[in-house]
Amino acid sequence: MYDVIVVGAGHAGCEAANVAAKLGSKVLLITMNMETIAKMSCNPAMGGVAKGQIVREIDSLGGMSGIVSDYSMMQFRMLNTSKGPAMWSPRSQNDRTMFSLKWRQILEHNLNIDFTQDSVNQIIIEKNIAIGVETSSGNKHFAKSVIVTSGTFMNGIIHIGRKQMTGGRMGDKASHGITEQLVSLGFEAGRMKTGTPPRVDGRSINYSVLEEQKGDDDPKCFSFRQPTKIEKQHSCHITYTNEDVHDTLRESFEDSPLFNGTIQGAGPRYCPSIEDKINRFAERNRHQIFVEPEGWDTFETYINGFSTSLPQDVQYKALRKIKGFENAKIFRPGYAIEYDFFFPTQLKNTLETKGVKNLFFAGQINGTTGYEEAACQGLMAGINAHQSVEDQTPIVLRRSDAYIGVLIDDLVNKGTKEPYRMFTSRAEYRILLRQDNADLRLMPVAYKLGTISSKEFDVAESKRLNVEKLNKIVAKKTTTPKEVNPILIKHNTAEIPQNYIIEKILARPQIKSKHLLEIDSINKWMSEYTEEEIEQVEILIKYQSYIKSEKENVEKLIKLENYQLDPNFDYNALLSLSLEARDKLSQIKPKNIGQATRISGVSPADVSVLLVHFGR
Repeated sequence: MYDVIVVGAGHAGCEAANVAAKLGSKVLLITMNMETIAKMSCNPAMGGVAKGQIVREIDSLGGMSGIVSDYSMMQFRMLNTSKGPAMWSPRSQNDRTMFSLKWRQILEHNLNIDFTQDSVNQIIIEKNIAIGVETSSGNKHFAKSVIVTSGTFMNGIIHIGRKQMTGGRMGDKASHGITEQLVSLGFEAGRMKTGTPPRVDGRSINYSVLEEQKGDDDPKCFSFRQPTKIEKQHSCHITYTNEDVHDTLRESFEDSPLFNGTIQGAGPRYCPSIEDKINRFAERNRHQIFVEPEGWDTFETYINGFSTSLPQDVQYKALRKIKGFENAKIFRPGYAIEYDFFFPTQLKNTLETKGVKNLFFAGQINGTTGYEEAACQGLMAGINAHQSVEDQTPIVLRRSDAYIGVLIDDLVNKGTKEPYRMFTSRAEYRILLRQDNADLRLMPVAYKLGTISSKEFDVAESKRLNVEKLNKIVAKKTTTPKEVNPILIKHNTAEIPQNYIIEKILARPQIKSKHLLEIDSINKWMSEYTEEEIEQVEILIKYQSYIKSEKENVEKLIKLENYQLDPNFDYNALLSLSLEARDKLSQIKPKNIGQATRISGVSPADVSVLLVHFGR
């Protein structure tokens, strides 16, 4: 008898198993292939816009994705630095093999985790409670809770042109049985599609004619808890498609499963295949292609931007018409994959299913796309499965707490009919949810829960105290015209006629903290603080009005979330509500008024009806 069984060892499954075991649960991790634990099935990269924030939040909550990403990093770039700090997003290029091996090492060193290589085809359910799983080999494993992280494996079908084969990804079998069982119990399932580009032999690419994309001069890392900076970096490269490439692809559209009706599942809106791009954006004569290395010790290269399910000979022909790819050789063809998912409105905000107690879903089974989105769901499902087993209060992050809170809230309340991807625009409090302050936001939660050590928490607490201290200092200390005017002139901002408070100088958009550190008298005391602490203070000063406004909005949201709703309330009896609101509220059963406001189809007028009815 285990406390938690985790089905699947992708990014969601690894985080779920590790955190539940770290908290003290006895965990069984079941995977169809021990050699592909935490495999990067698509691009060999972590982070990116909003995704980088999620990786740092996972790290701050005691997860391992940030540490593994830093360990296997080949290149680091901070994206969107020309924009405000809410948009800054860390991204790494990773060694695919090192990433997977590091995850396996971490899991095997966690002695609360057992492993078995098998395929689960049934959840064992008694009296509407999940109590274990049954595998295709006839084995039964029992536990107090079950987390399903099936990725793209449930009834997976791979498409390459008109050829089809069953599989969860190229080279791995699909899994069968779980969808059919849960649908028979009343769960609503759907189909989604995703794809991957061909992998090319790097020895056959002419890099001399490609645009080189180097990493940052001062590379950072994802992890606050075990920061490990990369010492050398591997360049990526950029090239473009052209009209010849597009014409070659168009000639075979009738063989594309996307266009001939073979694929029924919804594909990712923000990561379309190359054939979808040239069809939807016919006016464009080229599309950007990122040439990304798969590892330090391999020539296998990921062709980011050329995801396709066209026949292999067409892929080959079109690739060779791209600049630098005239002699390209394909290691593995691109393909599309269709798979089952369950509509996430059937989940509680703990990621436990509403239909079956102690059954949790995490990752692509909930309709998301991306390693980072999957990993954070696995982390929260693992935490809450453990909390359920121990009869402890579940951990639910609000939209104002983390991007993880935004993601889960969106899934549970709004649902999704296409692969869900996180963006900064999805977070209404994004100036509060920056990548640089994830440790300050979430480590107190993690420390109280027990997923980080006191030593790790003390580092974050020291940072918080130093930020407060430095903030007070710059609000009082002054600088002279003689000291600062040369810098102000240099950066095209008005000179000061008299002594000025440093805070007011730093509030100017043209002036950065690094400029003030050029002044000896300021450098003398400011350099006592770390780069991260100084950056925090600069952000707080420059964006203080925005931060204040968002905090006020958060307080209003929290008030609404304090108004609890009866989960058994009959909304159909409240005729003042719109018909759509009655349907959605009855389906989702929100816990509070705040959650009700975020359900698609529930209008402000409907919210007013609820407030009046419940005496608010």
